[in-house]
Amino acid sequence: MTVLRLSCLTLVLLSTVVGVAVFLRGAVRLTGAITMGRPAPGRSGPVLRRVGLVLREMLGHGRFQHTPVVKIAHWTVMVSFPILFFTLVTGYGQIVDPAWSLPLIGHLPPWEWLTEAIAWLSLAGILALIGLRIRLSRRPASRFTGSNTAQAAVVEGTVLAVVLAVLLLRGLEYRLGGGSAWHFPTTAWIGDLFAPVPTATVEALVVLCATVKILVSMSWFVIVGSRPTMGIAWHRFLAVVNVYAQRYDDGRPALGPLEPIRVDGAELDVAALESLPEDARLGARAVEDLSWKQLLDVATCTECGRCQDQCPAWATGKPLSPKRVVMALRDQAAATAPYLTATGSGHVDVDLVASGVIDADALWACTTCGACVQQCPVDIEHVDTIVDIRRYQTLMESAFPAELAGTFTQLERRGNPWGLPARQRLNWAKGLDFDVPVVGADVTSAADVDYLFWVGCAGSFEEKAMRTTRAVAELLHAAGVSFAVLGDGEGCTGDPARRAGNEVLFQMLASANVETLNQAGATAVVVTCAHCFNTLSREYPQLGGHYDVVHHTELLNRLVAEQRLIPVEGADLGNVTYHDPCYLGRHNQVYSPPRELLAAAGAQVTEMPRHRERSFCCGAGGARMWIEESIGTRIGTARAQEAIDTGAEVIATACPFCTVMLHDGVAAAELDRESIGVPEVADIAVLLAGRVRGA
Repeated sequence: MTVLRLSCLTLVLLSTVVGVAVFLRGAVRLTGAITMGRPAPGRSGPVLRRVGLVLREMLGHGRFQHTPVVKIAHWTVMVSFPILFFTLVTGYGQIVDPAWSLPLIGHLPPWEWLTEAIAWLSLAGILALIGLRIRLSRRPASRFTGSNTAQAAVVEGTVLAVVLAVLLLRGLEYRLGGGSAWHFPTTAWIGDLFAPVPTATVEALVVLCATVKILVSMSWFVIVGSRPTMGIAWHRFLAVVNVYAQRYDDGRPALGPLEPIRVDGAELDVAALESLPEDARLGARAVEDLSWKQLLDVATCTECGRCQDQCPAWATGKPLSPKRVVMALRDQAAATAPYLTATGSGHVDVDLVASGVIDADALWACTTCGACVQQCPVDIEHVDTIVDIRRYQTLMESAFPAELAGTFTQLERRGNPWGLPARQRLNWAKGLDFDVPVVGADVTSAADVDYLFWVGCAGSFEEKAMRTTRAVAELLHAAGVSFAVLGDGEGCTGDPARRAGNEVLFQMLASANVETLNQAGATAVVVTCAHCFNTLSREYPQLGGHYDVVHHTELLNRLVAEQRLIPVEGADLGNVTYHDPCYLGRHNQVYSPPRELLAAAGAQVTEMPRHRERSFCCGAGGARMWIEESIGTRIGTARAQEAIDTGAEVIATACPFCTVMLHDGVAAAELDRESIGVPEVADIAVLLAGRVRGA
């Protein structure tokens, strides 16, 4: 017995030294790969608020709300690491003395009960996760497609082996006389199985089991430490830091406004472009051009594939998988960091797109819908990283889809992506039975009316969107809400330019609009376009434009609630399904007002399987409205088919881009038009206009 103990003790001590050393070396390499990134201001405080956020997200697992089984299973496995760590410490003592236990708490019943409960729950949790991975991996395009299956097997196998060892050791401790069944409420029966076994043999089993448990743990340390890119293991440590450093300290996902371009740590000022150094970079060419937060993001990825599962581009056969983009950047960062450290060079300068690290088709397939960010359990900010890479390709290389060349030109010359003259911006108002006042012509200032109505480019020039503009104007007039427009003083907000990576053009357009709005005395603004809503309310403050912006569904819903708009008796929209625009819902959390409006108008709302924060994009965002979809199924067609499958007579939405894409999607969808008819696609305001009267 003495020889066995000495042999096992020597083995575990050597393995511990090696395991800890390799793990620490891996941690140093990983830290180097993260810290080579540029600054990311605003991610360090306030400390107490962010610590509270970490505790809330870890203990609450809020990002798992749609997968309750996975939520519970992952939570139990996560909790087992700190709790069962103490059983690892106990194992070292048990090799010397099989009856050894931790001082003070080792035989404290509440601690023993907690240990056993967590062990059993963790066993059930890891078995559930293993079963889920096996089941989903059999599907041709599951969320685990492209993930490192072998690495996942190592992590899951380690957890399973350790938990089984803990339970077996608890049973053997009971057999050795470690206390009554009161101390071993769920493992005494395991000890009873060894009742016929001699005590000396049981002691040897304790030594061997403790040794195996430690060796398994140290082997995991060696494997993980030698692979800094093994995100499925490192996320157990990095996720805490990543959650702490997320963009918003109240726990909101990093959606809404894009982060501005930074040059040498300072935000880009377009007015000072000529004074920038010749070697200044706009956007991310190489992995070291990303911020340390973006590099922390890619290192933290667990490869769970929830982002991939929700991505509309991936779902319709495009080459984009947010998970694969993150994995490619992680591998590139790990390969780059040692070279930078060894040479002291500021750049390895490997163009991420030209070298094939990021596929160009994948880069431009992104609609910036934010589904990946919304679903990520460790708060990875995929959209910001993708747009940063687009910025370099657009601004420094002029490498963007050919269709965008015309769009950029029209935005710059005409102030709208359709390239139509500004004098046509009021064409939508022709034929109305009331006058639409224009700021500067009919009213001196926007402060003289209740709202400045920001019509937007689509609302001014696109036929279906013009119907929405007229409907909103008629409803506001009926409700007695005074409003005015800017007429030909409006210009594109710059959303398509910014999300296509053309930050310079965005700032030019946005700065001109901010100046116009400020001169007009605008304070309260109502908009019909979800993209204008996001840009005016969330991005213009970056350029000094601060306004109280409301989406038309929010304002109309308020007017109905105040009975300034009253649904006519017998109003009935029939069976309606509502499509959540990404930039209204997911990016800005406006989900209820559109649905309440539909209900007020007598609609029976039938939800699509993917709705609210899990809504499926129409395909127009990220400047995709002006880029032809040449790979896979059109996203708008896929979404339209999902709406058609609900059996709804009407597909309602609240964004002109969505209206266009869904209308085209319905036209392209395969359906028996004679037997079931073609569902109408319309903005909620259009549906509401004929079914309410003024107070």
